[in-house]
Amino acid sequence: MTAIDHALPIAVIGAGFSGTMAAIQLLATLPRSRPVLLCERADAFGRGLAYATRAPAHLLNLRAANMSAFSDRPHHFEAWLAEEGAEGVRRTPAGTFAPRGVYGRYLSELLRQALTADGLPRLRLVNDAVTDLEPSGGGFVLRTEGGQAHPVAGAVLAAGNLAGPGEPASRHRVDPWQPERFGRLHPHLPVLIVGTGLTMVDTVATLRGQGFSGHIVAVSRRGLLPNVHEPAEAWPAPNLTTGDLASLSALVGRIRREVASARAAGVDWRGVVDGLRPVTDFIWRSLPAPERDRFLRHLRPFWDVHRHRTAPPAAQAIDEEIARGSLTVLAGRIRAIADEEAHAVVTLLPRGEEQPRDLEVQCILDATGIGRVSETQDPLLRRLMARGLVRPGPFGLGLDAGPDYRALGTRGGGRLWTLGPLLRGVLWECIAVPDIRNQAAEVADLVAMDLERAEAA
Repeated sequence: MTAIDHALPIAVIGAGFSGTMAAIQLLATLPRSRPVLLCERADAFGRGLAYATRAPAHLLNLRAANMSAFSDRPHHFEAWLAEEGAEGVRRTPAGTFAPRGVYGRYLSELLRQALTADGLPRLRLVNDAVTDLEPSGGGFVLRTEGGQAHPVAGAVLAAGNLAGPGEPASRHRVDPWQPERFGRLHPHLPVLIVGTGLTMVDTVATLRGQGFSGHIVAVSRRGLLPNVHEPAEAWPAPNLTTGDLASLSALVGRIRREVASARAAGVDWRGVVDGLRPVTDFIWRSLPAPERDRFLRHLRPFWDVHRHRTAPPAAQAIDEEIARGSLTVLAGRIRAIADEEAHAVVTLLPRGEEQPRDLEVQCILDATGIGRVSETQDPLLRRLMARGLVRPGPFGLGLDAGPDYRALGTRGGGRLWTLGPLLRGVLWECIAVPDIRNQAAEVADLVAMDLERAEAA
């Protein structure tokens, strides 16, 4: 098949960073006769949940120097920023941090360029939710919520972060990334944020940006806040031994010794954590399964607040909120939520206390982070799992996949690949821009090789 009218497209499902970069890399790698179908249920392509925000206080958590969409052009985003003269960019001793919305503009521009490249309409946009991939021949029939049907040769699942289960349920619970649904908030009752990580930092900024002046309470099991980016010299990745990887205790002990050695050399702990990044997936795969389970149950929150740090201006805003008493951060569990007409009564058990407390709140904002594939209610993933085309991966965090990014199912998945946050569990470093841009390029090469072999057979 050489004519573009007869070459079935490769579908990319999801047009956040993962899907946008997968589509762009596929267009660069596949023959010009092979179109790409980019599907997105949200209003805007090339932004996703994280970069659709317009709030200038929502800053990227990575320095601009690390945010190029292309690993072979590491200064691409910085150069684009300089050329655009974008507003809201914050320059600090720890690096330059751009607003998330500005980065969304950057991705949208890359997508626009891909749409108009070569004068061929190779990139086709489908603005609808994909609800099914029905096996057909060697490919699939892609079906959407709006009733569209598209035959495709294969698909790349790039849905990004899945929503959490939102438990305990409450009709006063709201998605923090949909501020238009907050309703009118009054200062006489507090707002509760469930989660104290990076999403909480953005949610506080959203509330203040909308004019809410009342008290905010943020709660998580351990009450940990993200650490802040600071200038840090590089520290080499340690040469880990078999003994270091035999248990979580041994690994933590080794990393603590690395931190001590770095401190003695005048290097901050951040340099050690950053130095682990190239070997984090090797460490994750090398740890015995029971030790990985221990990490998830006990150490993951501590790793997250050290690894996923926040921009200095955002951290300063949170510190100021806490200092003046307008933000309270609690460690504890939510035992129950009782909905009233205009508010909810949340029963909290603070960490270290025996008696629960009741807190009346007018709104509950869910900032708990990434949901598990094993618990997802996403219609497409549920149907694919029911057919045996995909299955949950290690610990139910993401999808199971081979080293070639091909999704694995109980019956064989066919031409289904995945990347980004859906790989959490198979990989550990799979949610940040530097990781996903590399995955997108590798997936594009693997898809191209698969199709080339099929056509040659």
